[in-house]
Amino acid sequence: MRTNFSEEQLADPETAEANGILRTCVHCGFCTATCPTYQVLGDELDSPRGRIYLIKDMLEAGRPADEKTVKHIDRCLSCLSCMTTCPSGVDYMHLVDHARVHIERTYKRPWAERRTRDLLAFLLPHPERFRAALRLARLGRPFAGALPGRLRAMLDLAPAEVPAKGDDGPRVIPAEGERRMRVALLTGCAQRVLDPGINAATIRLLTRHGVEVVIAEGMGCCGALTHHMGREEEARASARENIAAWTREIAGEGLDAIVVNTSGCGTVVKDYGHLFAREPEEAAARVVAERAKDLTEVMTTLGLREPGGAPGLRVAYHAACSLQHGQRVREQPKALLRAAGFEVVEPRDSHLCCGSAGTYNLIQPEIAGKLRDRKVETLAELGPQVIAAGNLGCMTQIASGIDVPVVHTAELLDWATGGPKPRALADRA
Repeated sequence: MRTNFSEEQLADPETAEANGILRTCVHCGFCTATCPTYQVLGDELDSPRGRIYLIKDMLEAGRPADEKTVKHIDRCLSCLSCMTTCPSGVDYMHLVDHARVHIERTYKRPWAERRTRDLLAFLLPHPERFRAALRLARLGRPFAGALPGRLRAMLDLAPAEVPAKGDDGPRVIPAEGERRMRVALLTGCAQRVLDPGINAATIRLLTRHGVEVVIAEGMGCCGALTHHMGREEEARASARENIAAWTREIAGEGLDAIVVNTSGCGTVVKDYGHLFAREPEEAAARVVAERAKDLTEVMTTLGLREPGGAPGLRVAYHAACSLQHGQRVREQPKALLRAAGFEVVEPRDSHLCCGSAGTYNLIQPEIAGKLRDRKVETLAELGPQVIAAGNLGCMTQIASGIDVPVVHTAELLDWATGGPKPRALADRA
């Protein structure tokens, strides 16, 4: 793609990077075949190629974002399926991230939309605030049908009961038997509140396989939720705390890996080096990013010990976009589940997003609902006894549209190697 930035514009490192990304696009349109929003909406401007044109026009002109550009950029899920498809290697992830930061700096959204985004940024990255909000949400559920779309979506996705708080405070959990690895675990923010059993299962699974697990003092939200809203400084503030916490552990007894069991978080943590490019923390951020691993990457390295007594259930594996496209972790989860004794099946169009995408199902509920319905249809036709995924957002989204238990991959692997039966399967034969 030909670009026409001025020398003055290219003196800005971020603009220069965007220019380099834009120039790699050859207009081939392969991305339109795998873009979920284009599949649903059929609008060229709701495809990666269309959004690239909008971003190029906005940045070259050096103008504030306008309503049209914001509309179509906001509709992007950042699922990154286009990056898996693109034959030219267009770095769409960083281009759309740059566009979102520019939008946040130059465009004033309608009042209701600003308040919604402010509320999400205030609540979701902070477990105690989020837990309190979920308790209040229970009071509003009877009136959900009378509320506007975004508020109704929030209540619809809120659990009927808020799980008891897990043991997620800073500590070191020793390995069982000989120590093979020492890792830090990102316990997350929303996940700690909505399903603390995932972290508990992860810790049991790792320690059972000879891993010492550190819950580092000072660690918190990874920054993904605010990052994808274009709130770059808020995202960096969250990430900065994690980098400091994990750097202390690396400098102390050392860390072989930083384990992430929510793939949306993992994609961002692995990109900390880019998030802090040209910042004082860049070197430390890159060290942290290099150690970040999805749980299934670590378990593949360790090797799954002889499975325990879990039955060979038919498991429909949902590949979270952030795992298969963002991190390019595709075969490990399925191989581990099969090794554990489960029958693993995959839906058609497994590359397409379920519509969760961080806060997308709260900000764009109508499109997210259509994507969920498509995903649920493809999963249901497999006749699964359970659905497995490696990302809490996907689990919540899919569970809202299907009467099949949805559990985290870690819970099934934990169960198969001697841990308890997942809570979601407790009342199933």
